[in-house]
Amino acid sequence: MTDTTARPDLPDRLAINPRSPHYVAAIFEHDIGIRLNGKERFDVEEYCISEGWVKIAATKALDRHGQPMLIKVKGSVEAFYR
Repeated sequence: MTDTTARPDLPDRLAINPRSPHYVAAIFEHDIGIRLNGKERFDVEEYCISEGWVKIAATKALDRHGQPMLIKVKGSVEAFYR
């Protein structure tokens, strides 16, 4: 079985928040995965491959706009389609 729909190339930087300038809706039509230091992460809010970081939501902390506070974790980042 081959997938007839073409998947767009994964960008260097991507965010899941639609208010972000790095949000690309076409990519989220497919399942994507993120590996940080060889371990797959499921809680990534934003990533940048060239700079080597991911942003992960802090547990209960919110900013003044009601959005979750993000923690930047550095390491080797790899994005892929599942």
